[in-house]
Amino acid sequence: MNRRLYVPARERASAAMSARVGGTRGQRRGPLRRLAAVVAACCALFAVLLATAAPASAHAALIRTDPADGSVVQTAPQQVVLTFSEGVLLSADSLRVLDPAGANVATGVPGHAAGKDSGSTATVALRTGLGNGTYTVAWKAVSQDSHPVAGAFTFSVGAPSRTTVDLSDQAALGGGAASTLYGVARYFAYGGFALLVGGCVFLSVCWPRGALLRPLQRLVAGGWATLVAATIALIMLRGPYVNGSGLGDAFDLSVMRTQLETRPGAALVSRLLLLAAAAVFLAVLFGSYAKRDDPEERADLAWGLGIGGTVVAVGIAATWAMAEHASVGIQRRLAMPIDVVHLLSMAVWLGGLITLLTALSAPSSAGTVERAAVRRFSAIALTAVTTLVCTGTYQAWRQIGTWRAFTDTSYGRLLLIKIGLVCTLVCIAWFSRKWTQSIGEPAAMAAGSAGKVGRQTTRQTVRAAAGGSDAADGTGTQEPGEDSAGEPGTAEDSESAPGAGATTGTGAPSGVAASSGTDRAAVDPRRMAQLRRQQAARTAAREKKVRDSDPARVALRRSVLAEVGVAVVLLTITTMLTGSQPGRAAEEQKALASAPAAPGASAPATGASQDADLRIPFDTGGPDGKGTADLILSPARAGTAASVHLELTDAAGLPVKAPEVRLAFTLPAQHLGPLPAKVSAFGAGHWIASNVTLPLAGNWQVALTVRTSDIDEVTVTRNVQITS
Repeated sequence: MNRRLYVPARERASAAMSARVGGTRGQRRGPLRRLAAVVAACCALFAVLLATAAPASAHAALIRTDPADGSVVQTAPQQVVLTFSEGVLLSADSLRVLDPAGANVATGVPGHAAGKDSGSTATVALRTGLGNGTYTVAWKAVSQDSHPVAGAFTFSVGAPSRTTVDLSDQAALGGGAASTLYGVARYFAYGGFALLVGGCVFLSVCWPRGALLRPLQRLVAGGWATLVAATIALIMLRGPYVNGSGLGDAFDLSVMRTQLETRPGAALVSRLLLLAAAAVFLAVLFGSYAKRDDPEERADLAWGLGIGGTVVAVGIAATWAMAEHASVGIQRRLAMPIDVVHLLSMAVWLGGLITLLTALSAPSSAGTVERAAVRRFSAIALTAVTTLVCTGTYQAWRQIGTWRAFTDTSYGRLLLIKIGLVCTLVCIAWFSRKWTQSIGEPAAMAAGSAGKVGRQTTRQTVRAAAGGSDAADGTGTQEPGEDSAGEPGTAEDSESAPGAGATTGTGAPSGVAASSGTDRAAVDPRRMAQLRRQQAARTAAREKKVRDSDPARVALRRSVLAEVGVAVVLLTITTMLTGSQPGRAAEEQKALASAPAAPGASAPATGASQDADLRIPFDTGGPDGKGTADLILSPARAGTAASVHLELTDAAGLPVKAPEVRLAFTLPAQHLGPLPAKVSAFGAGHWIASNVTLPLAGNWQVALTVRTSDIDEVTVTRNVQITS
């Protein structure tokens, strides 16, 4: 006689899970090793590219002016010419030339100078008969990558003089409410794009049956609506963002029309048109595709959806590539398609993660995602991550250029944070992939709970049908120690059972109240509503118990939740990177600023232009009081009207909003000073001072005072060498 050894159900489940884990461990090693090899190869390629980097730009950088910055000319020029590192878009007020009294001496409308690279120049004619003194040139433009740039420089006719020019009205450019709202809209645009593309890929490729579920439909449709709303907001805010004007210009149709004629505006309009096509795609995905049961008909429709959806997704991603950093600089014909692939990979991975999290968190009655669907997404996510690493390596080389730019520029520091977040995501994804290989099928997962629930439902149905007479006379019975399903159980089990009979105030079971006619319900409707709420709570608890009966699914849901949390921060850093000047352009701008002037340009009166570049750490002692001040004095020469550019950044490389900044110069050897320099705000975390004249050569002391709150203030000093 054969006898089977009894093994508890819990031990059987544990053994089955161990077998699944052991059986799939070898399967996991292959893809993970391939991903590690790809990462190592990309790191090696990145190092080689940095070692052989060639100059390029993104964000227009001012590389040359005529007259030169800080120069003294004996004859008044007829025009002012600015040369940028890339093409710029000009407006009617892009160039202002202000005399010592603050009057604008420019005539006509700013335009591009004649020549081969005319698009990268800006020029404006000057009035004849200009007197002696110091003139200030205030300029603003829009670079080819759609970001506004601005600045100011000075030159003198005859000899330097005092000036009353106030450039505080230019401080709004690149800052203020319009810039903040524009950045927020850009963030939501990225998020909506990820939800739209990632959700559609998950529902069409990994889990087509999930397209019938309301939670997933609302998620993907919400991504589409978010992207539409963000795009409309970007169109409205484009004018105030570029012009540095107030939010009222967002509703000015003439300003909006002007912006729509530019390349960034055309890209935003194209995005709206493509989103209209995406709405049709969603209607088909959630409608006829999800409801068709015939595999052949669904396969035919899947081909059409796949081709149409790919075209729409690529088109939407291209609206970023054609108007952002990828559209300017070196290898733009290669950089733009790579940027499209990078955006699509990001959307498939991050948007798919959020869709998977929603599917794993849905109640069991809505439908439980199958193991095969989770594994299909795991394979797709691995491909997307590999593509992200490869395309991201190329983009990082293209925008950074040198190792030094990682630490010396705000773009490089933000990029380091992004790289760290991506590495964190990959590490968490390793755990997610581990649990993906361990999860069970929904039917096997809920076998124990479903059997008991089925027995409870059956017995309740039979009891309701056969106990009508009992209900009528109020003599519904229940065996002692039995739960509502008729099986032995504790009182607590009876309370938590899905169909447990709740008693009324007279001691009658709830079934009595339900079957005693309409009189009882009419008398006490609140009691009936209470019973319905109790039943709904029991049903929700039962569904949660069924959903969480597989430990691997619970662990996978927690791991995916951690990935989504990191992804939200990653999107924030990505948005900040799109609005920052790339490290390669910043390094190039510093190098070109110290280069000799081009032939034909006005030169300083004596000696060669030499700048002083100081990096000054500070700590005011209050919250967010630590940071670094980057100070550039140009030129660092005695007796010459110099300009000072001061940038304050915190530990994360973000601009510091200081209520007050003061600057003073002292020459201790001659007991001269302190000589205060009037600084004016020139954007977020940026201050400038014009006509700073240090009369003698020597080792000067720079005193920088930073106040970050009403009581938190610090003064730090550094030495700077001023030549004769």
